[in-house]
Amino acid sequence: MTSADVLADAYERIREVVHEAADGLDERALTYRVDPAANTIAWLIWHLTRVQDDHVADAAEIEQVWTAQGWYDRFALPIGKGATGYGDSPADVARVRAPADLLTGYYDAVHEQTLRYVRGLTDADLARVVDPNWDPPVTLGVRLVSVVSDDLQHAGQAAFLRGVIGRTR
Repeated sequence: MTSADVLADAYERIREVVHEAADGLDERALTYRVDPAANTIAWLIWHLTRVQDDHVADAAEIEQVWTAQGWYDRFALPIGKGATGYGDSPADVARVRAPADLLTGYYDAVHEQTLRYVRGLTDADLARVVDPNWDPPVTLGVRLVSVVSDDLQHAGQAAFLRGVIGRTR
């Protein structure tokens, strides 16, 4: 097994959790909040997908799926094209409304682009510095693992919310 295989497996695990969390939910469930400032399943899945799309596209030096494949237009959210959810307020979270199939469709498109990229990487590629603005500078390997970590946390939060919804409805 190569490092690329390990990364691909990690990204596959994110996909599984995203689908388990969102598939079959209606808008009411996708936008449910445990309190007025809490994140929703829709926002969590949109955000984790935007982060993966943004970070992997930047590292691969390719256009984000969000714009290249028209997902920004399909979502038609009242946000800027470059928004990823970082620093969003509770009001910003409430703006992210989308059906489950749109959320998972966008995730799947990003996932496919991510897999195409990571499957072609070598161990030597992972040492390339992708962000020199940190101390130590961020390598490609660290960036890709960071995205996995962030995405799995948010996917787990979405799965938790789905469980809460299922027990309280």
